[in-house]
Amino acid sequence: MASHRIGIIGGSGLYHIEGFTRQKWVKVKTPFGDPSDELLTGQLAGREVVFLPRHARGHRLLPSELNHRANMWAMKSLGVHWVISVSAVGSLQARYKPCDIVLPDQFLDRTKRDFEHTFFGRGIVAHIAFADPICEELRELLLKSAKAQKARVHDGGTYVNMEGPAFSTRAESITNHKLGYDVIGMTNLGEAKCAREAEIAYATMAMITDYDCWKVDEAHVTVEMVIDNLKRNAATAQRIIQHVLPLIPTEPNWSCHDALRNAIMTDPKLWPAKTKKELAPLLAKYV
Repeated sequence: MASHRIGIIGGSGLYHIEGFTRQKWVKVKTPFGDPSDELLTGQLAGREVVFLPRHARGHRLLPSELNHRANMWAMKSLGVHWVISVSAVGSLQARYKPCDIVLPDQFLDRTKRDFEHTFFGRGIVAHIAFADPICEELRELLLKSAKAQKARVHDGGTYVNMEGPAFSTRAESITNHKLGYDVIGMTNLGEAKCAREAEIAYATMAMITDYDCWKVDEAHVTVEMVIDNLKRNAATAQRIIQHVLPLIPTEPNWSCHDALRNAIMTDPKLWPAKTKKELAPLLAKYV
């Protein structure tokens, strides 16, 4: 197994990327169930990478069906220390136009399944610091690469994570707009929480596909609109990923890579053997 890999989570357009060599699909079993799909390992831009189709190949999983724990456990077990998330989002402000990129630095949780966004429990208690939920070092590198590729990119913002699968009501969308939030999506918060607990540096490239439905002078969001803009966004995302990979350090020594150091409250002597075994990829350096 290669160590110090970089993970990429996104749609199928991302793994048909030029220069992605030595591709191999790997099936990973986890104590938390199945990941979204097999994971595609290989080399890209001189780095070892692991790609995961978030909604499975063929887009077969709803956002609320995503198993974030299994996905991040699988990434961690394959030696991933950084994850770049590429995600379709709706814009909540006029300045973010379709096919723009927002690099959020905050989340607002509107999910109903947050109990599934932690590896802990079952005898081991941990409380991670999550005031800054995105890895700032990785976010800054994505910003640098997006600018280098002349993408329309916005630095910072709040990602509202709703449950779905229905898009927002107009009342919800207008409320989010008036509160000054920036983009809305259905997937990234659970990924970010599990990544932080797994000591994986995580950052999001939020790709704008539509204006949600708060903007009454625009057609409200449809699947056709999302897919059309997703295809245009995929090419931009590919270029940014190829540019950013060589900029990521080869050693995982950012603060996110030590997120558990002061987070575990339960004395190791009291850790149940089963839970300790399930969390082995996360806890190895603390045992």
